[in-house]
Amino acid sequence: MSVVITTAPQLRIGGIELASPVILAPMAGVTDMPFRVLCREIEEDLTGTVSGLYVCEMITARALVEGNEKTLHMTTFAPQETPRSMQLYTVDPEYTYKAVRMIVEGDMADHVDMNFGCPVPKVTRRGGGSAIPYKRGLYRNIVSAAVKAADGRVPVTVKFRVGIDDEHKTHLDAGRIAAEEGASAVTLHARTAAQRYSGTADWDEISRLVEHMDGTGIPVLGNGDIFASTDAEEMMERTACDGVVVGRGCLGRPWLFAQLSAQLRGEVVPAEPTLGQVARIMARHGELLAAHNGEERGCRELRKHVGWYLRGFPVGGQFRSELARVSTLEELHSHLSAIFDSDAMAEAADEARGRKGSSAKVVLPEGWLDDPEDDAVPVGAEIENSGG
Repeated sequence: MSVVITTAPQLRIGGIELASPVILAPMAGVTDMPFRVLCREIEEDLTGTVSGLYVCEMITARALVEGNEKTLHMTTFAPQETPRSMQLYTVDPEYTYKAVRMIVEGDMADHVDMNFGCPVPKVTRRGGGSAIPYKRGLYRNIVSAAVKAADGRVPVTVKFRVGIDDEHKTHLDAGRIAAEEGASAVTLHARTAAQRYSGTADWDEISRLVEHMDGTGIPVLGNGDIFASTDAEEMMERTACDGVVVGRGCLGRPWLFAQLSAQLRGEVVPAEPTLGQVARIMARHGELLAAHNGEERGCRELRKHVGWYLRGFPVGGQFRSELARVSTLEELHSHLSAIFDSDAMAEAADEARGRKGSSAKVVLPEGWLDDPEDDAVPVGAEIENSGG
């Protein structure tokens, strides 16, 4: 299946209309409020508009309901963030209902996304994350609880993977069930849980889901291997999906959203930044993190981004190491000022980045695959903290 994009595509998710079908994927420890604001600022600066959707990092439903301090801090949105998009991790219909009700009644977000794609062993071994769609009864009950709690006031969307492994694919059932229970859109990460982030995303599976969902009236979004400015356009043309969700491709490249959206609109695509321009973006990122988390913690949080920002640039190891140890904004600015005027360009800036690893057998609770209609809530599958 393929389509030819001839005009700037838009995307409607429930009552939310987006001028661009490009969405930031929730990533633990990355897509916090400072990073989302940075992406929005850059898109507006480079293209004159903010057109897509920027989703916060994953929030644990039970931790939200119980008022976990760290979780509540993670739900913070900046005044300029609109629409506000929050992703929930959950395994229990009861806590799902309570969490979504809390979000709606407290006006905490304008959109709720449900995470059923996490492949981390500590999550799947207890029956959470990407293990849940195999249990069709449980999965249905969770989605139904979220939609009922939202009561039409905010759209609920669902994200999942192709399946547990090649022998246990679940994405077609997951898409159909989500539509039947009232979800406003579905997103497919075109890998199995066994693949984690290795290999190549199978965009053909996105095409299969699009065909399977024909007639449901809800958008299908594709996720996986969006790294270059042309990748979103290519995915949409090849699969006929309605939009793209971008994860690892934006690590150290918060300007990617401006490039993807401009490409889809047929506008001049903003060029890759020079080292000096990246240094100023890093400085701004540090300022936003410090304002949100306090200066010391903000500088610590920036350290994880340093390697991503400087990837491919001719910067020595000592400079990278020193930059990754800064603890104040003054230190950060002092180090970065040495490269503010550099016009060096990165090599292979749009190649795959972020975690990759290798495929591995998915660790599941004993007997998990015995009954796909089982709707029992897995014991101990709630992760302790959000964003993991």
